Amino acid sequence: MKRTRSKINWGRELRFIPGYLVVGGYVVFTAVMLFWILGASLSTAREIFQGKVLEFSSGFHFENYVTAWQAQNVSVFFGNSLLYSITSCAGVLLIAAPAAYVLNRWRFIGSRVIRYGLVIAMSVPAIMIIMPLYTMAVKWGLKGRILLIVLYIFLRVPYTAIYLTDFFATLSRSYEEAAAIDGCSPSKTFWVIMLPLIQPAVITVTIFNFLSVWNEFFMALIFTSSESMTPVGVGLLQLVNSMKYSGNYGALFAAVIIVFLPTFILYLFMSRRIISGVTAGGIKG
Repeated sequence: MKRTRSKINWGRELRFIPGYLVVGGYVVFTAVMLFWILGASLSTAREIFQGKVLEFSSGFHFENYVTAWQAQNVSVFFGNSLLYSITSCAGVLLIAAPAAYVLNRWRFIGSRVIRYGLVIAMSVPAIMIIMPLYTMAVKWGLKGRILLIVLYIFLRVPYTAIYLTDFFATLSRSYEEAAAIDGCSPSKTFWVIMLPLIQPAVITVTIFNFLSVWNEFFMALIFTSSESMTPVGVGLLQLVNSMKYSGNYGALFAAVIIVFLPTFILYLFMSRRIISGVTAGGIKG
């Protein structure tokens, strides 16, 4: 069968030209900046200050990446952020997914209060509660990586629970009725049948949570007490301060590229998953 191409509505497309220009300009500007940073990461400090970043007159200095990874402790920062992001995402999903399912499928005393409480908690900026949390942590003697992971988990649970609740609402109850006939318990029905049905939503919200924890700065700045616990956000700040004395700006830009890679790879390979998770749902009953 031949596919018939629909005619382009030029009148409508012309109305979108200002938007296309704005988006295109932003994309070009971002691409130029990223390309410049990549070039700076392969250049010497002299070339950076002389404005000869993209000339590569002295060759490509890949040793900047080795210096950043080893001497500047980027490997430690990278590993910490990876630990915080992965464990936090897993913890958030284990708490928020069952909570969202229960809030959507059952009505009980306090369910509406819990739902409204999650919405309120989601709307409160994290920066407003940092100092009370810090005071409580000092009072109770809480510290270390576990404290930061717990904070990340509970800060992301409200958003994740509300997000997944809307997706569970689109699933037909016939799935649960069929599972009950086959003898499945409610918990088994959730883990084996219902949760896989909203896989696009789970993947999307997990990506958002990963990026949120990976790019988080203020919590890490206040609650990390040593360099061995420092994630990439605070680690880059320490690198910038150290560059005032060492002057190895090539290694600094190499560190920026290393830190940027995980988010770039996620967007590059998971963009379709993100879009489908935002727009898709289950089968309505």
